[in-house]
Amino acid sequence: MRQSLRQDVLGESGEPGDGFGASFQDFAGRVAWGDDGPWARPGLDRRARFLVALTALAVGGHLGELAAHARAALRGGLTADEMEETLLHASLYCGLPAAAAAVDVVRRVVTEEGPA
Repeated sequence: MRQSLRQDVLGESGEPGDGFGASFQDFAGRVAWGDDGPWARPGLDRRARFLVALTALAVGGHLGELAAHARAALRGGLTADEMEETLLHASLYCGLPAAAAAVDVVRRVVTEEGPA
């Protein structure tokens, strides 16, 4: 697994640790961050990948992951305005309640991290 890629994007090592769920974390890490994983592929730049991730996490209602990726997106150069516009656009496809929940999460992250 390309730990350095995961750490570079999310700011966390992603080490699976021990105990229940460690095998799943190792698997998920290899799939997402491995040499053939989506984050390592050349077809999109990192900025586009952040926008896709924010949209997909909002649509799926994965708010815990959304917070981590919003922090990463801010560190990666996306602005608060760009993230807000992305969620506004996604609301057409994921529905207003899901988008409102996503906006609440990203608002908290932007407040904690400060606008980019």
